[in-house]
Amino acid sequence: MATIRDIARMSGYSIGTVSRAINNRSGVSEKAREKIEEVIREQDYQPNSNARMLRQSVSSEISIIIRGISSTFLQSILEKIQLRVREYGESANVQFIGETENEVAMAAQIVQHLKPKGLIFLGGSVHTFRKEFSKIDVPSVLVSTNARGLGFSNLSSFSTDDEGAAAHAVGRLVEHGHRRIGILGGYPGDFSGALPDDCSALRISGAMGELGKNGIGFNYDTDYEGCAFSAEDGYKAAARLLRRTPDLTGIFALSDVMAIGAIRAFRDMGLSVPEDISVVGFDGILYAEYANPRLTTIRQDAEMLARKSVDNLLLMISYGSPAVHEQIPYLFVNGESVAQPCR
Repeated sequence: MATIRDIARMSGYSIGTVSRAINNRSGVSEKAREKIEEVIREQDYQPNSNARMLRQSVSSEISIIIRGISSTFLQSILEKIQLRVREYGESANVQFIGETENEVAMAAQIVQHLKPKGLIFLGGSVHTFRKEFSKIDVPSVLVSTNARGLGFSNLSSFSTDDEGAAAHAVGRLVEHGHRRIGILGGYPGDFSGALPDDCSALRISGAMGELGKNGIGFNYDTDYEGCAFSAEDGYKAAARLLRRTPDLTGIFALSDVMAIGAIRAFRDMGLSVPEDISVVGFDGILYAEYANPRLTTIRQDAEMLARKSVDNLLLMISYGSPAVHEQIPYLFVNGESVAQPCR
């Protein structure tokens, strides 16, 4: 791992200049600061910030807020974030909240009582951040939800192109000849127009846009069923959806755990997947590879989301680096849960 001496040598500036730039002090030209920050990013240089933070009136810990107790995907990112944090000699505490709870209000309480030096949000409502994040003054990163355009200098975000990926997933169903496709997951309020930029709404929007592009009708009242991001809720919602709209031949689920629950529900209803009905998920969790049938899905890069989120947060804490908003590439995984419709 690069040291401050390495950064000085690679940038062509003295250790003193590099130190002043890292600590966001005066006496550093804009040209020097830009070059030093460029080298820092290239080398993934991350000093342990505990000593400096302990001299201030803040905790030496990072606080992580995970929204969605049953979200297998977010928990997989959490594990990778914790490992990355430990690699840099840092420590973190974790707070779990429900899918419909206010993560920014929770963060405000954490800042008041625990005084963390930084916050990582796993999942969140852009609507809530837009209205309430101004009360948070510590460096923060929102993971899996895009905060671009909110304008907060202390809030970065790393996410997947939810809308584009959902369109890709539904496009594969269309390519296999499906014309009656249902959408499973999220909450109706996420798509009512109140929260147009949350991941659930973006995935629904992407799916519906792809259907429309292919001239396929979609009735929101009959072809959509909302539910929480869990296998149990996916099971119940899938059963409700198919009983109400039995002519559906393909299902796009907003998460893999919902899709796995749906497959079980369809089998309990006497149907085979994909012979009778096809299912596509979203997330690319490990369990999807071992589902029967192996799940066709969109794989988000949990490793990259975790790494970039931790690295950026430490850059903000230690160097006062600017907020970054980045979309991480996704991968379509062609499993065994999609086939041509037989009815």
